[in-house]
Amino acid sequence: MAVRSTASIVRAAEEGVVGVIALEDGSVFYGVGFGAYGRRAGELVFSTAMTGYTEALTDPSYRGQILILTNPLIGNYGVPEDFESRHIQVEALVVARATQPSHPRSKMSLSEWLASEGVPGVMGVDTRLLVRKIREKGVMGCALEVSNDVSEDTVYELKKRAENVSYDVRRFRYSSYKEPTVFGSGKPTVALIDFGVKDGVIRALTSKAFKVTVYPSWYPLDKIMKSEPRGLVLSNGPGNPARMTEEIKLCAEILEYGIPTLGICLGHQLVALASGLETYKMRYGHRGINKPCRDLLTGKRIITSQNHGYAVNPKGIEGTGFRPWFVDCDDGTVEGLIHLKKPILSTQFHPEGSPGPCDGEYVFDLFKRYVEKNY
Repeated sequence: MAVRSTASIVRAAEEGVVGVIALEDGSVFYGVGFGAYGRRAGELVFSTAMTGYTEALTDPSYRGQILILTNPLIGNYGVPEDFESRHIQVEALVVARATQPSHPRSKMSLSEWLASEGVPGVMGVDTRLLVRKIREKGVMGCALEVSNDVSEDTVYELKKRAENVSYDVRRFRYSSYKEPTVFGSGKPTVALIDFGVKDGVIRALTSKAFKVTVYPSWYPLDKIMKSEPRGLVLSNGPGNPARMTEEIKLCAEILEYGIPTLGICLGHQLVALASGLETYKMRYGHRGINKPCRDLLTGKRIITSQNHGYAVNPKGIEGTGFRPWFVDCDDGTVEGLIHLKKPILSTQFHPEGSPGPCDGEYVFDLFKRYVEKNY
């Protein structure tokens, strides 16, 4: 099935830049290319966030994925350098319409930013139809190309490449920071294990008067512990957690130390796996900044920022020493764990927000109380 927007194709022909999107089910969408020229492939996912596209595009958890932004107009505040890492992390971007910026903090347009980072974008497509396909069939492989010379051979090659995309079997070994890096000047010190950390997590920790030392995911644990951290944070990041055997082993060793530990997103999943639980791939995941969760300890409901395609299977939690802490109000998935005896807690959502909301920030306050008792 080829989906064409007449206005988009006319405009693309006039500008000489065409964007073609092929899905693993054989669907083909035509639109207008912007950003960089080139061909990319990855798992097609969507976010319902209406703001925060600079944070989303620089979130390392999106590595290996092509992102659809469902808000119909993207780019109106340009690129104000509200980043979560030093580079754009998505393989490519798909939007209904990318516009020119009108904001005093903007450094450049969205298209200029994508071009400077070598990331292609496609606009002028029916993003509602794309999202409906994902909601019905689940996330799927995608290949796209931005070019001024698109042929039938190009479309055929994109279809074949989309059929061979499998994010589930990809095993990332990724860190945002390649060597130990210190942030903040407070006390006490916490060690952050970086599986692809958002800078917002670091900012949240330093705002709580922590001194934070970020270690790459492959850094030896014995060297980390020799620095005598008073707490450990396991970060977010990309990939299928069940296939991260080395990271699961690392987390199991960390849990044995029994010092205050906080897992966030991927870190939450690794804590669960290291404790004998299982994870599973969700149909289309949770990606957005308006996801409701319920705190099972207090009954309080909060709005959270989420970006994940895997979830923890609740079966068997009772035998691990943990209990569910948060659940998603929409589908009941486990959004947090807390240990009954040890100072260990985790959240599937992002308590730091970035870009928001900040309802879950009190997770860091509880972690701080755990650390202060250990200081």
